[in-house]
Amino acid sequence: MSGILLAAVLALVAPRLAYAEAHLLIEADTGKVLEAENATMPWYPASVTKIMTAYVTLKAVKDGKITLDTLLTVSPTAASQSPSKMGFRPGTQVTVDNALKMMLVKSANDMAVVLAEGVGGSIDDFCAMMNETARKLGMTQTSYVNPNGLPADGQITSARDLGILARAFLHDLPEYEYFVHIPAIRFGHRVTQNFNKLIGRYPGADGFKTGFICASGYNLVASATRNGKRLIAVVLGASSGQMRAVRAAQMLERGFASNSLAWLRPSLGKVEDLVPVDTSPPNLRDEMCGGKRHKPASDEDDTVASNSGTPGSGDSNLMFYTSGLQPQVANVAALIAAPADAAEPVVVYTGPTRSGADLIAAVSADADSQNQNPRHAAKSNGAKNKKSRVAATKPDAAVEPKADAKANGKDSKATGKDAKTEPKAAAKPAAIKHANAKPDASAKPASDKPAASGGSTAAKPAKPKSVAAKPKAATGESKPAPKGSSSDGKPAS
Repeated sequence: MSGILLAAVLALVAPRLAYAEAHLLIEADTGKVLEAENATMPWYPASVTKIMTAYVTLKAVKDGKITLDTLLTVSPTAASQSPSKMGFRPGTQVTVDNALKMMLVKSANDMAVVLAEGVGGSIDDFCAMMNETARKLGMTQTSYVNPNGLPADGQITSARDLGILARAFLHDLPEYEYFVHIPAIRFGHRVTQNFNKLIGRYPGADGFKTGFICASGYNLVASATRNGKRLIAVVLGASSGQMRAVRAAQMLERGFASNSLAWLRPSLGKVEDLVPVDTSPPNLRDEMCGGKRHKPASDEDDTVASNSGTPGSGDSNLMFYTSGLQPQVANVAALIAAPADAAEPVVVYTGPTRSGADLIAAVSADADSQNQNPRHAAKSNGAKNKKSRVAATKPDAAVEPKADAKANGKDSKATGKDAKTEPKAAAKPAAIKHANAKPDASAKPASDKPAASGGSTAAKPAKPKSVAAKPKAATGESKPAPKGSSSDGKPAS
C-alpha cells in the first residue's frame, strides 16, 4: 500500500519538478541561505552572464590595468552580435565606463564583446579570465564560452553560483556597485529603462541584472537593502519578465520579515555549502517560446503568468518554508506592475570621456547620427513597438531589450537559424565562431544597410541595392529566417 501511495505522490510531484524554477535567497554580508529551491540545478545563465563580464572588467580597473576612461573600439565581431545591442559600426570608440552602462542597463551584447576584447584581447582569452575568476570564487557549477550569455552549450551556471558572484561583486567592488542599479540610460534621443523591474519599484532595490533566452526562461539576480540588512535573490526560469520580478520581490519580502521566525527555521548553512546537483540544465525552449505562447517571449513581456505553484507556498519538497511558518507577503505583483519612480537617465555616448560643453556636443552628435540613420529614426516614432511585434513573428526572435528588435531586426533574422535548436546548435558556433570567424560576413549587412539607404546620391546606389537583394535572400536577411533569433533581449532591452 505504501508503494502505491509513493507512486501517487511522485506522479503529482514529477510534473512540477519538470517545470520548476530555481530560487535562492541569501544574506549579502554572511552568505547565510534563507531560502533555496533547485538552487544547485545547472542552468543556462543568459544575460546574467554580464555580471561576471562586469566583475572581471571592474577588477581590471581596480587593479590599474585599465581605467574607466580607457577607449575601446567596436570590432566587426562585436558589431555582428545578435540583439539586444547598441548597433554601433565597427571602428566606433567607446569608454569602458559607457560600455559598462550600456551593457548592464540595455543588456547590449555588442558592448559585452567590446569589453571582452578590450580587457582580454579576444573573446576566448576573456572567457578564460571569467572561468578562472569563477574557480577562485568557488563557483563550481559555472563555465563560460562567451561574455554576453547568448545561447551556448558550455554556458552554464546555477542559482548557487550566481549568489556567490553577487556577494563577491558587492564585497570586492563596493566603489563600483552603482553600475548594477542605474535606473535608465539615455543615448542620443533614446532612453532605455533597466530591465530589472525591481529598480524604482521595490523599496530598497539596488541591483543586479536580468537575462533571457528561450532555453533558460526569465532569469534575475536582484538585491535590496532595508535597515542596514542586504539580501540577494536569484530567480531562474520564470515564465515572464514580470513574474521573475514578482518571485524575487516575494522572497525579499519574506527575508526582510523573517527575523521573528528565525529560531523556528532549520539552518541551511551558507551558500557555498549547498551541494551541486549532477545533471544537465533544463531546456525550457518549448515552454518559453513554443506555439502555446500568444506572442514572442521577450524581456518586455509584462504578463504575470502562473507557473506551477508560488515559491514559498509549500508546494515544493525542496522548500524549507512551511505554510505555517511563512511571514505575510505584501501584494508585490501590483507593486511591480506599477510605473517605476521617476529618475533622470544616465547619459551615455560614444568617443572619449567628456564633460561640460564637450559632453553636450558629444550627445548632440550621437543624436544627429540617429536622425541620419533610418533604423534609429524609426525607433523614435510611435510605430516602433508595433513594428517590432510584427517583425518578431518567430518566438526566438525575442531578445532582452525591446526597442532594439526593430533597430537590429535584420541581425536577428540572420542569426535566427542558430537559435531554433538553442542552446545546442547556437551555442559554441554563436560565441566562438563570432570570435574567430572572418569579421562579420554574416551579420554585416544589417549594420551596413543604413549607410546604403541613407546616402543622397540616389541614382547610382539604387542599382547596387537591388543587386544586393539576392545575397540577402541567400543569407536569410531579406526573407525571414525559419527559426528566429537566439538572443537575450528583445530589441531595445
